Amino acid sequence: MRMGLTLVGAALLCVSVAPPPPVRAASGCAADAMLVFDGSASMAEVGFDANAPTRIEEARTALRRAMPQIAPVRRVGLLVYGPGPEGSCDGINLHFAPVADAAEPVIAAIEHVDPNGLTPLTASVRAAAEVLDYRARPAIVVLVTDGNETCGGRPCQTGKELALAARDLTIHVIGFRVVADPFAWDSPEAGVYSGGASVAKCLSDGTGGTYVSTQTVDELAEALRETLGCALIGHGPRRKQRLG
Repeated sequence: MRMGLTLVGAALLCVSVAPPPPVRAASGCAADAMLVFDGSASMAEVGFDANAPTRIEEARTALRRAMPQIAPVRRVGLLVYGPGPEGSCDGINLHFAPVADAAEPVIAAIEHVDPNGLTPLTASVRAAAEVLDYRARPAIVVLVTDGNETCGGRPCQTGKELALAARDLTIHVIGFRVVADPFAWDSPEAGVYSGGASVAKCLSDGTGGTYVSTQTVDELAEALRETLGCALIGHGPRRKQRLG
């Protein structure tokens, strides 16, 4: 910078050429997280437009976009529910507990999911909480679902029970193109919410988490970043507050 510049001019020059501040993870990222992902048969259903992508195809795209941004700042594990014999509630598959740099293993695992079976989301969330040792350690569970519990579980009761037993457990629920049946015989609490929200919302309500309704790939990717991510410095006002 030349000596002849005024102080005001020098300040303006500094502002115009200064690089953006580095992205740094806030302390909240210390809590491990489990992604609990819907691999039930409905994720592969074809709609009225046979050429439109299925939910599982769109979810894979969203994960490919979001996970590379999430993995550097938080340890993430993966549990998938659904895949298994048709009509079965036994398909609860722990792929791995939280690990650093989880983008590649999460994306690879979901790429190979063959959606089938029913939706034991309550039992799956309980299993994920156990992996996180939620009674002794702060823990975050992010549940992705396209509908209601269909294996007889009670998300509202479970949310309260987990909250009482936990040291510091937060469950966030992402509803993705949800089709909710308020009269489902295999979902005893299905009619709790009106307006199309999955009864899984009880899990987030009971633990101080957030329920996010998403319809598109972009919305799902952003919801994953908002719930699995954490407060970042250097991303501007839209990212000034993250969950967890």
